[in-house]
Amino acid sequence: MNKQILKSVLASESGFGALALRVPAGIIFMAHGAQKLFAWFGGYGLEGTGQWMASIGLEPGYLMALLAGSAEFFGGLFLLLGLLTRPAAVTLAITMLVAIVTVHLANGLFMSNNGYEFGLALLAISISVAISGAGKLSVDNALVKKLAN
Repeated sequence: MNKQILKSVLASESGFGALALRVPAGIIFMAHGAQKLFAWFGGYGLEGTGQWMASIGLEPGYLMALLAGSAEFFGGLFLLLGLLTRPAAVTLAITMLVAIVTVHLANGLFMSNNGYEFGLALLAISISVAISGAGKLSVDNALVKKLAN
């Protein structure tokens, strides 16, 4: 891959501020993905999540559960590490947009009614990180330094 393209994807002028968004969001996304993929933390795993997704019209349910769970788990891991942060954040933003529109929007804003409040916060974080990049303390930053040599 062209070094210049790779640098433009990985480089970030952000300081340590991006870290304050990446770490908690990465942990949250990983936990939600683990619920879908592995039935951890009280989740239903691929089978149960897939059946639920099919019941709300996201077909084929198992594949949708696999895609959403993988985006959340691995995207969250990449956010946490600051690795390929922009592509991971864009993937997570799309995942949150789908969740908001298909599951939460009809319930209004507030989480107490299963609304889109939490999904909107995660969407905003994802978009912010996609724009700013990973920041100083990240694998992306270390890779950019290595590419400069």
